[in-house]
Amino acid sequence: MPLILKSFRGLYFATLMMLLGSGLLSTYLALRLSTEVDGIWVGGLMAAYYCGLVLGGKTGHRLIARVGHIRAYVACAGMVMAAVLLHGLIDWLPAWLLLRFAVGIGMMCQYMVLESWLNEQAGADQRGTVFGAYMAVSYLGLVLGQLVLVVYPALGLELLMLVALCFALCLVPVALTHKLHPAPLRPAPLEPRFFFRRVPQSLTTIAVSGLVIGAFYGLAPLYAKRQGLTTDEIGLFMGSCVLAGLLVQWPLGWLSDRHDRAWLIRLCAMLLALFALPLALMPTVPLPVLLPLGFLLCLLQFSLYPLAVAFANDHVEPERRVSLTAMLLATFGVGACIGPLLAGVLMKYLGGNMLYAFDIACALILVWRIQPKAVTRLYQVENAPLHHIPSADNMTSSPLLAALDPRVDEALVHEQMQQKPETLAETI
Repeated sequence: MPLILKSFRGLYFATLMMLLGSGLLSTYLALRLSTEVDGIWVGGLMAAYYCGLVLGGKTGHRLIARVGHIRAYVACAGMVMAAVLLHGLIDWLPAWLLLRFAVGIGMMCQYMVLESWLNEQAGADQRGTVFGAYMAVSYLGLVLGQLVLVVYPALGLELLMLVALCFALCLVPVALTHKLHPAPLRPAPLEPRFFFRRVPQSLTTIAVSGLVIGAFYGLAPLYAKRQGLTTDEIGLFMGSCVLAGLLVQWPLGWLSDRHDRAWLIRLCAMLLALFALPLALMPTVPLPVLLPLGFLLCLLQFSLYPLAVAFANDHVEPERRVSLTAMLLATFGVGACIGPLLAGVLMKYLGGNMLYAFDIACALILVWRIQPKAVTRLYQVENAPLHHIPSADNMTSSPLLAALDPRVDEALVHEQMQQKPETLAETI
């Protein structure tokens, strides 16, 4: 293992525990409610979580500025643990919506603390390695969270205790760190009007990706349950799907660096609609068919966000790339809030296979809206296309992660991440 990765093993362990707990909690709640309520409530829980992630950025900046990184991280991890355990004490569904919202806010603050530490300690020549390892650990945590259900398929309160245990363990390396606090932060401006004019096709792809992936994480367990799969089979199905998102990143980067990115987005959308068609038409799908089809679909749907990020970076100057990341995550979050609700309504009234009919509709929107010939390249930056960097596309990061992107100039990032001098005295 490279020395740089060894020096960050505590932060990577904290990330792994966070994502393991988060991935397990999402699937557990969907399965727990699958026999009691319809898809609208299940989708609403996922929408509340993503809404908390989107709004947690501003809350996280304020909290870190007031009490410092370690105290903010510990407080938010404690809040998340309490919210997780309250799911086992309260059966009132509106309260669960508030709890999922609170989990989203708390986790976004935790992401910001971890990523600001990585940004502070990684040198300019190490950022690509640190960035890739962080992304891989994030996906690994999500995969392991699904595979827990294979080992322990009983949907008892023990799983909630395990989720809370994961968030307790993620506290240890941060609380015991001897490293210096990262520099104080200030939010990156979103500049929506500028980005709507500059990279409209990228933003469209990001929004549609949010619709599809938000619906997937919220409702795919419910779909699998209605197919008659057991809990351990659902864990295997979800784990293989999330693993596809990790495995596709590197071959996708090879293709992205050698072919037109707008055409690749359109091609992925076409193939997504094609491979989703059998699942949308078949009311019942056996597991040997569902596993490979689900894997192929996730290879495609998890490709949309990284391609759109690379496509946008080709047309935005380095000094605006941290703001661009904030805008992309906000756009993805809005889509991820809406997607589970829309798909949940369709599944309630038209059947579980409407989850993949929803995917087809989203894919066709991209086929219609992404027009490679309409790309003028008027604002294409020097040396475009830039090197493709793997990107986690499920809101398992904050805008601060952009600072680890090797395509972003370090000096410009450092300037954007500093607070104004008059506000530094207020931090602890």
